[in-house]
Amino acid sequence: MHENKIEFELTGPYALFSDPITRVGGEKLSYHVPTYEALKGIVQSIYWKPTIVWIVDAVRVMNPIQTESKGIRPISYNGGNDLSFYTYLKDVRYRVRAHFEWNTNRPELASDRNENKHHNIAKRMVERGGRRDIFLGTRECQGYVEPCAFDEGKGFYDSIDELDFGFMYHGITYADEAVLDEDRGGLTVRFFRAVMKNGVITFPRPEECTQKRRIKDMDMKIFGDGNFSGINEFGEVEP
Repeated sequence: MHENKIEFELTGPYALFSDPITRVGGEKLSYHVPTYEALKGIVQSIYWKPTIVWIVDAVRVMNPIQTESKGIRPISYNGGNDLSFYTYLKDVRYRVRAHFEWNTNRPELASDRNENKHHNIAKRMVERGGRRDIFLGTRECQGYVEPCAFDEGKGFYDSIDELDFGFMYHGITYADEAVLDEDRGGLTVRFFRAVMKNGVITFPRPEECTQKRRIKDMDMKIFGDGNFSGINEFGEVEP
């Protein structure tokens, strides 16, 4: 178990976790469980600095999986409105465990690698419900965060040995977080087989995903004195 981990409960009336490929337009259908990338985005909304990389270890599904379809009139790319049906998850409650590691692709930020400082800030931001607004997969689905113990409490699927959700979108590897040489200098989409055991999905690390596709080449943004400010252990910006 990582010492710099955070654990929190994530709730909301609706959620929409989907593959980005299906988000261009038309009908939208949520996965039955959160994607790694959506949870990582939520953790980054709680607290993030380019000095660190958040790794989502596991998610625990606490409420029964329910869906609800709604008729939506999104703005068409050609003007006007279209009628589409979005299928959301309803009344969701999850427990999430994550930890951070140093972003070794950012040697220019080595002076900001203070584990105690970043961990204390992250825990404090969990207690405050996050530094930025929390969204459950999409902007219209507001979420709420509060601290919890990952293994405590009773979940709806605790007694079910295994549920297989099949081949599922895992996340995106950006150039600045790539660990493997084959992923450096580009944008790579990852996939994995999602299996829930006793209510818990344990995620493979991004570099452990063997099913992936490189989308395009991209460069890293370099941080320095002109575009980066440190943060002290109280969450205050340092010059």
